[in-house]
Amino acid sequence: MLAIKTLSPKPVIFRRTVRLMADQFEISVVGSNPQWADERIDDAVAEINRVEKLLSTFSDDSTINEINRNAGLKAVKADPEIFRLIDRSVQISALTYGAFDITYYTPDKEDSDIDNTPNKTAIKATISRVNYQNVVLDAAAQTVFLNEKGMRIGFGANCKGYAADRARYILQMNGVSSGVINAGGDLLTWGAQPDHEPWTIATADPSQRSQPFSNINISNMAVATSVNSEKFTAVINQKKVNAVNTKKGFSVSGIKSVSIISPSAELADSMATPVMSIGINAGLYLINQLNQMACIIIDDHERVYSSKDISTLN
Repeated sequence: MLAIKTLSPKPVIFRRTVRLMADQFEISVVGSNPQWADERIDDAVAEINRVEKLLSTFSDDSTINEINRNAGLKAVKADPEIFRLIDRSVQISALTYGAFDITYYTPDKEDSDIDNTPNKTAIKATISRVNYQNVVLDAAAQTVFLNEKGMRIGFGANCKGYAADRARYILQMNGVSSGVINAGGDLLTWGAQPDHEPWTIATADPSQRSQPFSNINISNMAVATSVNSEKFTAVINQKKVNAVNTKKGFSVSGIKSVSIISPSAELADSMATPVMSIGINAGLYLINQLNQMACIIIDDHERVYSSKDISTLN
């Protein structure tokens, strides 16, 4: 009797689009079993939801809220995961000279009387001191202290990137060797496509997306893009930001978009807007000093600038 040899199904891409963290995520995994793929995507969704709850400022019992409530009063012991995220955020703030900053100011109730001139003066003085340099971290005790009363921290600028990194980790730990996470237009990839070709993107001017100027290999990399919303308010699947010079307070008119390529979605997410705010020359200089990071900048005159390492990613 002849033995019948059955062929294993060819791997394909399984995708699911879901609303998470107030944005649209698309999670794609390469596999040959639909049920297995569906379960793995469930794992990724659960992890993203966990990160959102962990970093929430809406839950009264969250660590972030406890840190914020005790600003100017006392240090708060933080969950190790949160402590490491704050530590990395402060390091990125230092790297970008404060262009990236997770701190902000919210006046307390006793300072909320806008007709009280002394209070208004005090608020202005406090705001001038609210920045990453007033986040005091104690690595040994795992505590976080915000020096100024009314000072707050939040992760709106890098939470989606961090969630994507965590979802990738969970998927890899559960046997997903190839996939893509699209977090509101920012991409994170690992492995290869079903035909063993690398994952690539066609980079284009935001106003001429049908005319790409470069195909870039982004396998095992993340890509985050910030777009100057004053120039393009209808760009789809891209972060829209009002690019403001943080030192002088006026809009940056020279840059149309910035794309950052990095092994970490959290880092790419954190760096895209700061590079836009500090300008083309300073932005390229900064990226060129960093390992395993590249950027593409498009200015108002459709000129394309890229960092020195962009060719090594192709």
